[in-house]
Amino acid sequence: MAEPIIGARVPRANGLANLTGATRFVDDVVLPGTLWVKVARSPVHKGVVRHLDLSAAERAPGVVATLTANDVPNNHYGMGGELVVLNNEALRYRGEPMVAVAAESEDAAQEAADRIRMDIEEQEPVFDPFQAMQPGAPRVSPRGNFLLWGDQPCRRVALGDVEAGFRAADLIVEGEYRQPAVKHAQLEPHVSLAVPDAGGALTIYTCNQSPYLALGSLASILRMPASRLHLVAGTVGGGFGGKNDIYGDHIVALLAMKTGRPVKYRWTRAEDLIYSTHRGMYHMYVRDGVTGDGRIVARYLRTIHDCGAYGGTNQGVLEKHSAMGAGPYYIPNVLIEAYGILTNHPRAGAMRGFGVTASNFAIEVQMDRIAGQLGLDPWEIRLKNALRRGDQMPGCVLEQVAAIEVMQAVAARAGITLPTHLQAMSSTQGRDSDEGAR
Repeated sequence: MAEPIIGARVPRANGLANLTGATRFVDDVVLPGTLWVKVARSPVHKGVVRHLDLSAAERAPGVVATLTANDVPNNHYGMGGELVVLNNEALRYRGEPMVAVAAESEDAAQEAADRIRMDIEEQEPVFDPFQAMQPGAPRVSPRGNFLLWGDQPCRRVALGDVEAGFRAADLIVEGEYRQPAVKHAQLEPHVSLAVPDAGGALTIYTCNQSPYLALGSLASILRMPASRLHLVAGTVGGGFGGKNDIYGDHIVALLAMKTGRPVKYRWTRAEDLIYSTHRGMYHMYVRDGVTGDGRIVARYLRTIHDCGAYGGTNQGVLEKHSAMGAGPYYIPNVLIEAYGILTNHPRAGAMRGFGVTASNFAIEVQMDRIAGQLGLDPWEIRLKNALRRGDQMPGCVLEQVAAIEVMQAVAARAGITLPTHLQAMSSTQGRDSDEGAR
């Protein structure tokens, strides 16, 4: 009979290798003749590129090749083709990649990148998402500053009749909650290594968390069949969502094709912290309609999310944020409006929870606020409203759920003795049975 897994300590398959330092990361792959990459980035938050002068950079000692947007077979990728590999037109944030340089050493590549001369017409940026929502605000994208869901400026999720729910409530509880921008700060910075072969295929060593998604984008950027791209996704030295996007794989691939030599791009810690994706700022307004006995009968959630300069994965992030806007609670009337707003910050993206962390934070603080205004125990308000089998959530009916049992177990492990009627609750019983347990 197999050993039980749940509740048991399971040794990590790579634990001993990590402990002894035997684990090989992308930067540990060393090949003779490798060129090193550095990138010249936008010095302005917003502007139009009038001219790029690469002549001094190309004459610098050790330089083998340079790369601009004009050298990229398909410079646009991502959702709706909005993202660019290199930008030589309309700059959207300070630090946006403009020119890549491949040289015999990192120092030589950096010296050459510093020699690039840029003629940029600086424009007025916008950093506050609330300002970016106003008519007449500086436009981050030619399409405007709102992410669109069809013809809608926000992701809307609705269940029941929220206004009727508020009219039926005995108490309205409102709250505003903010989550600041946060960076993953994983130990391993972004590293990419591309190795060409004589047949025109490429092997790319990557620390990307989503190599199969990256493969499709790379094939599109390079205009190369995916069958000729071999992505080696080695050990990821920390990611937490920060390595879902492509950062250097496309650049090293293009330069390897151009030079016929292995090419490595290792981001500095400063580049990683400042210019790679992060969890963008959230501002959440929650309005709940509650009955005197603590039932939540209506919820309105409005979220303003700072996406930075590009949409990227933010639509997916807000999809999940909205789907979990009611939390693990049964609320018959729900309206959620989540706005993704473009600003001239570096672009935001996925991070630990993919949008759910922010909504969960707001909801749980709101639950404590409701309990305080009604004079109820915080455990009571949560268990009374917890989802049960057969409950309708926005978008689905739950067939399996154990929220009540999980909270009961957590209370027990924390040494909290719940009242008898809360201990008697079950995710498989109707709410009418709660009163009979008192």
